[in-house]
Amino acid sequence: MKKIIILSLVILLLTGIVFSVSSAKEFKPKVEYTMTVNVNPAFGWGMGAQKWCDLIKERTDGKINVKPYWDSQLLAGKQMNWFQAVAEGSIDFAVESTINSSSVVKSHNLFSLPFFINTYENLDKIEYGETGEKMFAEMEKMQVKALAWGENGFRQLTNSVRPVRKPEDLRGLRLRVCPAQIYDDIFIQLGVNPVNMNWGDAVAGFQQGITDGQENPYGVLLPVKIWEYHKYVTNWNYLVDPLLFVVNKSVWDSFPDDIQIIIKETAEEAGMWEKAFVRRGLDGDVSINILKDKFGETPEILDQASYVKEKGMEVVELTEAELKAFKEATKPILDKWINEIGADFVDSAKLDMWK
Repeated sequence: MKKIIILSLVILLLTGIVFSVSSAKEFKPKVEYTMTVNVNPAFGWGMGAQKWCDLIKERTDGKINVKPYWDSQLLAGKQMNWFQAVAEGSIDFAVESTINSSSVVKSHNLFSLPFFINTYENLDKIEYGETGEKMFAEMEKMQVKALAWGENGFRQLTNSVRPVRKPEDLRGLRLRVCPAQIYDDIFIQLGVNPVNMNWGDAVAGFQQGITDGQENPYGVLLPVKIWEYHKYVTNWNYLVDPLLFVVNKSVWDSFPDDIQIIIKETAEEAGMWEKAFVRRGLDGDVSINILKDKFGETPEILDQASYVKEKGMEVVELTEAELKAFKEATKPILDKWINEIGADFVDSAKLDMWK
């Protein structure tokens, strides 16, 4: 009897091996896989997307060719539609923001809760903890396979009117904000007139004076030369904008195991590089050392906050008391959106941050 069982197991194993090899041999990749990216290669975000594409091509010996399409051109500029497009398979890959998927995947609004995360340490604990795992599993059920985290960064405030140190300083300002409901709620609560614009229209809006200011991470402020439009920046880390390296689930399932391993490993590598690049100088020497030690790179601009000062911007660093005033002013929005997101995700994030 034991011999029969052992023989059966051997046959199953051999069958599995034969099937795997056969599957790999039968695999015929597309000539081109499409990738949507909301920005262009001048941004760290875009550089990270290009790096992922290059690594995939290099390490699959040219079998898998992923082409990035910049500035949401596959979506006709409608950046908020990326998740649906990848889920339905009209786009294969994406390196995209959780903000731009938050209307479809409610848990992604977690990162936009005002003054909830605030530090890189807290963010990493959430992304690489149980909360991040739950998000990835939720997305996979929606036909989007998430492979790695990237980062646009903690979003800071800039404007051309006055320095902002307290909630009252924001009253009456017209600020370009992301076209997501939680942003409207936060800034209306603070007395701002929010102006919803896709990013493709935002810089033209600054040039034309349609808005007084905006909020974005340093990884965006430097490439757009924000000092040409705004004099004041307030560093407040009020919320964060993670990126996701993803692929359509059916496309993912079509890849043989060896290709899947390469695509995941290269996503993690590109994500690590991209995170370090956009964080450089904003987390002490941590990210600068990652770029130097792991990637052999030393970017020309190492201290991004000091760089905008050199360009003539007045940088406001909030005291604990000033930060507390903003937290208290936006608490009604925090409470509202905890209910929208669901207590399970918020409680999970709190547990991750406390670990």
